[in-house]
Amino acid sequence: MRVTQGTFSFLPDLTDAQIVKQIDYCLGKGWALAVEYTDDPHPRNTYWEMFGPPMFDLRDPAGIMIELNNCRKTFPNYYIRLTAFDSSAGVESLVMAFIVNRPDIEPGFRLVRHEEAGRTIRYSMESYAVQAKPEGVRYQSET
Repeated sequence: MRVTQGTFSFLPDLTDAQIVKQIDYCLGKGWALAVEYTDDPHPRNTYWEMFGPPMFDLRDPAGIMIELNNCRKTFPNYYIRLTAFDSSAGVESLVMAFIVNRPDIEPGFRLVRHEEAGRTIRYSMESYAVQAKPEGVRYQSET
């Protein structure tokens, strides 16, 4: 199961050449880029760890790729994304984010149904990682 968050998340993983083209696009718009990483890609976890400060002054995609590759070396089994910020409105607004690294095994999430008093039904999300079942046997019953 692939985590799908941000721009391009439903497409195959971007190659480094494609990432450079997206960086060029962002820099052409005057946006600052930052590298972020996490091992908890829950959809409500919008605040990932920053790998260094945002690169407000970098205008060369090669410098951003160096920072990205350093993050990949440091956290090879984490989710890593590039985020672009636009300051034209006087504040740093997130305008684009896309995943550029994924762990070899993505545990994924499942929807859990909770039936409560008064025929109320609530739903929550739970990571498959908490089940300690390997990929491929998650949906098998406990018989």
